[in-house]
Amino acid sequence: MRRSRLPDTIVLVLVYGFLYLPIAVLVLLSFNKAGLPTTWSGFSTKWYSSLFENNDILRAAWNTLVVAICATLISTVLGTMLAIGMETRRRKSSGLEALAFAPMVIPDIVLAVALLSFFSKLNLTLGLPTIIASHVIFDLAFVCSVLRARLKNFDYSIVEASRDLGASAWTTFWRVTFPVILPAIVAGALLAFTLSVDEFIIAFFTSGASRSSITLPIQIYSMIRFGITPEINALATLVMGVSALALFASQWLNKEQIK
Repeated sequence: MRRSRLPDTIVLVLVYGFLYLPIAVLVLLSFNKAGLPTTWSGFSTKWYSSLFENNDILRAAWNTLVVAICATLISTVLGTMLAIGMETRRRKSSGLEALAFAPMVIPDIVLAVALLSFFSKLNLTLGLPTIIASHVIFDLAFVCSVLRARLKNFDYSIVEASRDLGASAWTTFWRVTFPVILPAIVAGALLAFTLSVDEFIIAFFTSGASRSSITLPIQIYSMIRFGITPEINALATLVMGVSALALFASQWLNKEQIK
């Protein structure tokens, strides 16, 4: 007998509604004409326009972009090297794998406190460089996991064929290995960029007291302490939009390279 799919559909709608209905309300209220955060009084885009006139928000957006790009580039290079090194090892080590992926499972608050203590011991001035270094540690594990998923299905016989034909290890990597794993590298980079843009706790602990190192999540937190306004809703909507686009692109590339 064919089982009705109606109960499954109802459960699916309820779960997705619970997850995304608050986000949908936030996006809707970002277009609210009035300054009241919860009462709808008409459609307007003035709050988005006011964002580009706020110097604090523009500075925080620039800092976020600098941190995300730098952390993405560094973590992508290191994560790719780590993934290749771990997959080509003849002797697998469960301890080494646990160590490589520890930043993914360690609570953010624990990692943030540990990084703050580490930077303090080194007498480093907290700012954008320390945020970038912290995000590299956090993002590297995710990049490595994406690359390893691709390398699990990698045909190493083409590498052996290239070496048999006289190509050096460097030439083989750039001409054979790199083009094959490039979609996974881009997917990992986009995921790292998304995580870096959204990350708050680690950035909050490692940014220091200077306003020149405030990122968008920290700026949103500082604004929301005085009450939620449509301007905050508009800023949160833009941040979520950028993160969602990067995440969807990462998932699409990851899906394509698995085929």
